Amino acid sequence: MTDYAEEQRNELEAIESIYPDSFTVLSEDPTSFTITVTSDAGENGETVETTLKFTYVDKYPDEPPLWEIYSQENLEESDTEDILTLLQQQAEENLGMVMIFTLVTAVQEKLNTIVDVMKNRQEEEKRRKEREAQEAEKVAFQGTVVTIENFLAWKAKFELEMAELRRKRQKEEEQAGKPKLTGKQLFERDHNLDTSDIQFLEDAGNNVEVDESLFQDIEDLDLDEDDPDFDPIEMGSDED
Repeated sequence: MTDYAEEQRNELEAIESIYPDSFTVLSEDPTSFTITVTSDAGENGETVETTLKFTYVDKYPDEPPLWEIYSQENLEESDTEDILTLLQQQAEENLGMVMIFTLVTAVQEKLNTIVDVMKNRQEEEKRRKEREAQEAEKVAFQGTVVTIENFLAWKAKFELEMAELRRKRQKEEEQAGKPKLTGKQLFERDHNLDTSDIQFLEDAGNNVEVDESLFQDIEDLDLDEDDPDFDPIEMGSDED
């Protein structure tokens, strides 16, 4: 006849010696305890952790112990479900033998696998961001390729924007009561334009120099008196 209590006491002593820093007894009747399992550190020091709670049943190890995830860190819900499934599989395979060490070891390996998956995800995310940055840089360098389709789309959008701008400007002018002035109206409105030349001469002190070499004497001009358009009287009047 199997002495279940003896087997359980012996295993409990062994477990306590194997996991001195992570083993905690919660109760003695029924025997219940926790073991904290932590993964190996990843490349950047990341870890995942779970604390497993085990409770012996009367006929353990011929019947599996009770277990639950007492607490966890950095694990997703799908990870905890995988761990519970793993415990069930391992317990079924080891019925009739003390199995706490085997169950904890299986969970330890599972946690290490989770860290590896996290590492792969991080590396893939890093590569994805690098590809996106390279593509963005390439697009910025090359600019947008002009096609008939995108040119026509841009032209239509531009014309709509300009029409809207003109409409707004016209509406603002109408609301302000300031109709658009013609060039003549602007001239008549600004009387400074009337005296601009006079003001220029006054500012110069009426001291305007003329380069006489730019002009010819009337005698030096080669005029044809036979020209029907030639009028000596008019020419004389010019000399006066």
